Amino acid sequence: MSDASSSQTDPTKSLDDSKASKASGNILLISYPKIVFLYPTLLAAFFCGVIASIWKDGDTGSILATIFLSVLTVNLVVFGFDFPRATSLTLFFFLAAIALGILLFLQFKPEILPMVTEFMAKFRPQANATFYLTIAAVLAVIFVVVRIFTRFDYWEVRNNELIHHHGMLADLKRYSAPHLRVEKEITDVFEYCLLKSGRLILQPRDEQRAIILENVPFIEKKEAALMRLLSALQVEVRKD
Repeated sequence: MSDASSSQTDPTKSLDDSKASKASGNILLISYPKIVFLYPTLLAAFFCGVIASIWKDGDTGSILATIFLSVLTVNLVVFGFDFPRATSLTLFFFLAAIALGILLFLQFKPEILPMVTEFMAKFRPQANATFYLTIAAVLAVIFVVVRIFTRFDYWEVRNNELIHHHGMLADLKRYSAPHLRVEKEITDVFEYCLLKSGRLILQPRDEQRAIILENVPFIEKKEAALMRLLSALQVEVRKD
């Protein structure tokens, strides 16, 4: 966090990173693109790349490739589909358990589906350390670029106003913070598990269109901080 003066002149200061900003009571709200939810794939690629560079035998390579493909598959499912309720999450794990049960059953009864069993026996994916580390490096660069761009497009809630910082020249658009209405939505259970993220809907007074911020990390903490700040504003306005 940055204090009130520095946050106005330097959009690269993060509210979550500075203790001085906490004292000022300012709150930064940053909306991230969905690509950030691929960080498990980045970690898996880095892990597999390091292990593959140490142990280079075929069996280890096959195991690492299977682990990486499994993480990538689950991550892409999270990235591509929404699971808005716990019931959808339960359904996902139920279907995954059925698929795993079928695979285990075919291990003990290979004669039931010989073609599938033969394919599974031949399925030995392989990849070298360069492949994994390249994927990790590409994702890391993308994440760094995303982080840089979000420094030039974010929202700040101050003591009496809501400010939209945007553009390379730190353009500002100001809204009245008193009587600001805030709504929180958990749009995806998996995404909430990965980054505690969700959607924030801000409705400033005298504005017809609401401000919708997607994929706000640690949304519970952000909402709690907003509620404390807005409550203090209401008390202050009543005193005046």
